[in-house]
Amino acid sequence: MKPTPDFDPKQAAKKLLREGRNGALATLIPPAGDPYCSLVNVATAADGAPLLLISRLAVHTKNILTDPRVSLMIDERKAGDPLEGARVMLMGTAASTDDTEARRRYLARQPEAEMFAGFADFAFYRMELRAAHLVAGFGRIVDFKPQDILTETADAAELVAAETEILDHMNDDHADAQVLFCRHFAGLDGTTEASMTGVDRYGFDLIAVSPEHRTAVRLAFPGECTTGDEVRRAMVAMVAEARSVRD
Repeated sequence: MKPTPDFDPKQAAKKLLREGRNGALATLIPPAGDPYCSLVNVATAADGAPLLLISRLAVHTKNILTDPRVSLMIDERKAGDPLEGARVMLMGTAASTDDTEARRRYLARQPEAEMFAGFADFAFYRMELRAAHLVAGFGRIVDFKPQDILTETADAAELVAAETEILDHMNDDHADAQVLFCRHFAGLDGTTEASMTGVDRYGFDLIAVSPEHRTAVRLAFPGECTTGDEVRRAMVAMVAEARSVRD
Protein backbone atom coordinates (compact mmCIF):
# COMPACT_ATOMS: atom_id res chain seq x y z
CA MET A 1 0.00 0.00 0.00
CA LYS A 2 1.34 3.42 -0.99
CA PRO A 3 1.12 6.32 1.50
CA THR A 4 -1.82 8.70 1.12
CA PRO A 5 -2.17 12.24 2.51
CA ASP A 6 -3.93 10.85 5.59
CA PHE A 7 -2.14 7.52 6.03
CA ASP A 8 1.49 6.42 5.80
CA PRO A 9 1.68 2.72 6.71
CA LYS A 10 5.38 2.78 7.58
CA GLN A 11 4.95 5.75 9.88
CA ALA A 12 1.87 4.15 11.45
CA ALA A 13 3.83 0.98 12.24
CA LYS A 14 6.82 2.93 13.57
CA LYS A 15 4.58 4.99 15.83
CA LEU A 16 2.93 1.88 17.27
CA LEU A 17 6.32 0.30 17.83
CA ARG A 18 7.73 3.35 19.62
CA GLU A 19 4.62 4.13 21.68
CA GLY A 20 3.87 0.62 22.89
CA ARG A 21 4.44 0.06 26.62
CA ASN A 22 3.07 -3.47 26.62
CA GLY A 23 2.01 -6.18 24.23
CA ALA A 24 1.04 -9.80 23.73
CA LEU A 25 4.06 -12.09 23.43
CA ALA A 26 3.58 -15.43 21.69
CA THR A 27 6.12 -18.22 22.24
CA LEU A 28 6.23 -21.98 21.53
CA ILE A 29 5.94 -24.60 24.27
CA PRO A 30 8.38 -27.50 23.83
CA PRO A 31 8.43 -30.18 22.68
CA ALA A 32 5.21 -30.06 20.65
CA GLY A 33 5.43 -26.37 19.80
CA ASP A 34 2.00 -25.46 21.15
CA PRO A 35 1.44 -21.69 21.09
CA TYR A 36 1.59 -19.78 24.37
CA CYS A 37 0.63 -16.11 24.76
CA SER A 38 1.40 -13.76 27.63
CA LEU A 39 1.26 -10.06 28.48
CA VAL A 40 4.63 -8.30 28.70
CA ASN A 41 5.91 -4.76 29.09
CA VAL A 42 8.08 -3.50 26.24
CA ALA A 43 10.49 -0.75 25.28
CA THR A 44 12.59 -0.14 22.17
CA ALA A 45 16.28 -0.05 21.34
CA ALA A 46 17.78 2.90 19.46
CA ASP A 47 16.86 1.29 16.15
CA GLY A 48 13.33 0.47 17.29
CA ALA A 49 13.85 -3.23 18.04
CA PRO A 50 11.63 -4.39 20.93
CA LEU A 51 13.19 -4.87 24.36
CA LEU A 52 11.79 -7.09 27.10
CA LEU A 53 12.65 -7.71 30.75
CA ILE A 54 11.57 -11.23 31.65
CA SER A 55 12.27 -13.86 34.28
CA ARG A 56 13.66 -17.36 33.71
CA LEU A 57 10.88 -18.56 36.00
CA ALA A 58 8.21 -17.44 33.51
CA VAL A 59 6.81 -19.92 30.99
CA HIS A 60 7.48 -17.57 28.06
CA THR A 61 11.18 -17.28 28.99
CA LYS A 62 11.54 -21.03 29.32
CA ASN A 63 9.98 -21.35 25.88
CA ILE A 64 12.37 -18.78 24.37
CA LEU A 65 15.41 -20.52 25.84
CA THR A 66 14.34 -23.67 24.00
CA ASP A 67 13.03 -22.04 20.80
CA PRO A 68 13.78 -18.32 20.30
CA ARG A 69 11.02 -17.78 17.73
CA VAL A 70 8.48 -15.27 19.00
CA SER A 71 5.71 -12.96 17.89
CA LEU A 72 4.78 -9.71 19.61
CA MET A 73 1.56 -7.75 19.05
CA ILE A 74 1.36 -4.09 20.03
CA ASP A 75 -1.87 -2.15 19.69
CA GLU A 76 -2.83 1.48 20.16
CA ARG A 77 -5.33 0.75 22.96
CA LYS A 78 -8.00 2.83 21.28
CA ALA A 79 -11.13 3.62 23.26
CA GLY A 80 -14.22 1.67 22.23
CA ASP A 81 -14.00 -1.42 20.04
CA PRO A 82 -10.32 -2.48 20.17
CA LEU A 83 -10.66 -4.10 16.74
CA GLU A 84 -11.15 -0.63 15.26
CA GLY A 85 -7.71 0.41 16.50
CA ALA A 86 -4.39 -0.14 14.79
CA ARG A 87 -2.03 -2.96 15.76
CA VAL A 88 1.26 -4.29 14.53
CA MET A 89 2.37 -7.92 14.73
CA LEU A 90 6.14 -8.38 14.95
CA MET A 91 7.74 -11.73 14.11
CA GLY A 92 11.30 -12.81 14.77
CA THR A 93 13.54 -14.21 17.49
CA ALA A 94 14.40 -13.09 21.02
CA ALA A 95 17.73 -13.42 22.82
CA SER A 96 19.12 -12.10 26.09
CA THR A 97 21.40 -9.08 25.97
CA ASP A 98 23.86 -7.51 28.40
CA ASP A 99 23.84 -4.21 26.53
CA THR A 100 23.73 -1.40 29.09
CA GLU A 101 21.77 0.73 26.61
CA ALA A 102 19.02 -1.90 26.56
CA ARG A 103 18.78 -1.63 30.32
CA ARG A 104 18.78 2.18 30.29
CA ARG A 105 16.17 2.48 27.57
CA TYR A 106 13.89 -0.15 29.09
CA LEU A 107 13.94 1.40 32.56
CA ALA A 108 13.36 4.87 31.12
CA ARG A 109 10.18 3.55 29.51
CA GLN A 110 9.24 1.24 32.41
CA PRO A 111 10.64 2.90 35.59
CA GLU A 112 8.58 0.67 37.87
CA ALA A 113 10.74 -2.27 36.73
CA GLU A 114 13.78 -0.82 38.53
CA MET A 115 12.83 -2.66 41.71
CA PHE A 116 13.26 -6.12 40.16
CA ALA A 117 15.57 -5.50 37.18
CA GLY A 118 18.53 -6.62 39.27
CA PHE A 119 17.02 -9.91 40.42
CA ALA A 120 19.15 -12.90 39.42
CA ASP A 121 16.36 -14.58 37.46
CA PHE A 122 15.58 -11.51 35.31
CA ALA A 123 17.34 -10.54 32.10
CA PHE A 124 16.84 -8.11 29.25
CA TYR A 125 15.96 -9.55 25.85
CA ARG A 126 16.14 -7.97 22.43
CA MET A 127 13.87 -9.07 19.60
CA GLU A 128 15.38 -9.36 16.13
CA LEU A 129 12.65 -8.78 13.58
CA ARG A 130 12.08 -11.05 10.60
CA ALA A 131 8.80 -9.52 9.43
CA ALA A 132 5.92 -7.30 10.56
CA HIS A 133 2.22 -7.11 9.78
CA LEU A 134 0.17 -3.94 10.26
CA VAL A 135 -3.62 -3.83 10.60
CA ALA A 136 -4.76 -0.21 10.75
CA GLY A 137 -8.38 -0.37 9.62
CA PHE A 138 -10.41 -1.50 6.63
CA GLY A 139 -8.14 -1.93 3.63
CA ARG A 140 -5.13 -0.81 5.62
CA ILE A 141 -3.31 -4.13 6.01
CA VAL A 142 0.38 -4.09 5.14
CA ASP A 143 3.30 -6.51 5.45
CA PHE A 144 6.77 -5.12 6.14
CA LYS A 145 10.38 -6.17 6.06
CA PRO A 146 12.42 -5.18 9.15
CA GLN A 147 14.15 -2.31 7.34
CA ASP A 148 10.76 -0.77 6.58
CA ILE A 149 10.01 0.03 10.22
CA LEU A 150 13.36 -0.02 12.01
CA THR A 151 15.53 3.10 12.26
CA GLU A 152 18.93 3.23 10.58
CA THR A 153 21.59 4.28 13.11
CA ALA A 154 24.86 3.68 11.26
CA ASP A 155 24.95 7.17 9.71
CA ALA A 156 23.67 8.87 12.86
CA ALA A 157 26.45 7.82 15.23
CA GLU A 158 26.80 11.34 16.64
CA LEU A 159 23.13 11.43 17.59
CA VAL A 160 23.23 7.95 19.12
CA ALA A 161 26.24 8.97 21.21
CA ALA A 162 24.54 12.21 22.30
CA GLU A 163 21.20 10.66 23.20
CA THR A 164 21.79 10.38 26.96
CA GLU A 165 23.03 13.97 27.13
CA ILE A 166 19.99 15.19 25.20
CA LEU A 167 17.60 13.31 27.46
CA ASP A 168 19.28 14.56 30.64
CA HIS A 169 19.20 18.14 29.35
CA MET A 170 15.54 18.01 28.36
CA ASN A 171 14.43 16.25 31.54
CA ASP A 172 16.46 18.45 33.88
CA ASP A 173 16.09 21.85 32.21
CA HIS A 174 13.04 21.80 29.94
CA ALA A 175 10.25 20.00 31.77
CA ASP A 176 7.80 22.73 30.74
CA ALA A 177 8.60 22.25 27.05
CA GLN A 178 7.88 18.55 27.29
CA VAL A 179 4.49 19.14 28.87
CA LEU A 180 3.82 21.60 26.05
CA PHE A 181 4.81 18.98 23.46
CA CYS A 182 2.34 16.46 24.94
CA ARG A 183 -0.49 18.96 25.16
CA HIS A 184 -0.05 20.53 21.73
CA PHE A 185 1.26 17.79 19.43
CA ALA A 186 -0.35 14.75 21.12
CA GLY A 187 -3.57 16.41 22.28
CA LEU A 188 -3.02 15.31 25.89
CA ASP A 189 -4.27 18.47 27.58
CA GLY A 190 -4.39 16.77 30.97
CA THR A 191 -0.61 16.30 31.04
CA THR A 192 0.89 17.65 34.27
CA GLU A 193 4.44 16.37 33.78
CA ALA A 194 6.41 14.55 31.13
CA SER A 195 9.81 12.94 30.63
CA MET A 196 11.73 12.17 27.47
CA THR A 197 12.80 8.52 27.20
CA GLY A 198 14.38 8.29 23.74
CA VAL A 199 15.41 10.27 20.70
CA ASP A 200 16.36 9.18 17.18
CA ARG A 201 16.63 10.63 13.70
CA TYR A 202 12.88 10.70 13.11
CA GLY A 203 11.56 11.91 16.46
CA PHE A 204 11.46 11.36 20.19
CA ASP A 205 9.59 9.41 22.84
CA LEU A 206 7.94 10.79 25.96
CA ILE A 207 6.03 9.54 28.96
CA ALA A 208 3.14 11.90 29.64
CA VAL A 209 1.73 11.86 33.16
CA SER A 210 -1.78 13.00 34.07
CA PRO A 211 -3.75 12.43 37.29
CA GLU A 212 -5.31 9.33 35.69
CA HIS A 213 -2.72 7.89 33.30
CA ARG A 214 0.86 7.41 32.21
CA THR A 215 0.86 7.54 28.42
CA ALA A 216 3.68 6.80 25.99
CA VAL A 217 3.91 9.45 23.28
CA ARG A 218 5.82 9.41 20.00
CA LEU A 219 6.40 12.76 18.25
CA ALA A 220 8.04 13.27 14.87
CA PHE A 221 10.62 15.92 14.04
CA PRO A 222 9.82 18.33 11.19
CA GLY A 223 12.66 16.65 9.28
CA GLU A 224 15.31 13.98 9.85
CA CYS A 225 18.04 14.71 12.42
CA THR A 226 21.37 12.90 12.57
CA THR A 227 23.25 15.16 15.01
CA GLY A 228 22.57 16.63 18.42
CA ASP A 229 22.61 20.15 16.99
CA GLU A 230 19.94 19.24 14.44
CA VAL A 231 17.81 17.82 17.26
CA ARG A 232 18.23 21.04 19.24
CA ARG A 233 17.10 23.17 16.30
CA ALA A 234 14.13 20.88 15.64
CA MET A 235 12.96 21.06 19.23
CA VAL A 236 13.35 24.84 19.36
CA ALA A 237 11.17 25.07 16.25
CA MET A 238 8.56 22.74 17.76
CA VAL A 239 8.43 24.75 20.98
CA ALA A 240 8.00 27.97 18.98
CA GLU A 241 5.20 26.41 16.93
CA ALA A 242 3.36 25.11 19.98
CA ARG A 243 3.64 28.38 21.87
CA SER A 244 2.49 30.44 18.90
CA VAL A 245 -0.71 28.42 18.72
CA ARG A 246 -1.45 28.00 22.41
CA ASP A 247 -0.47 31.45 23.75
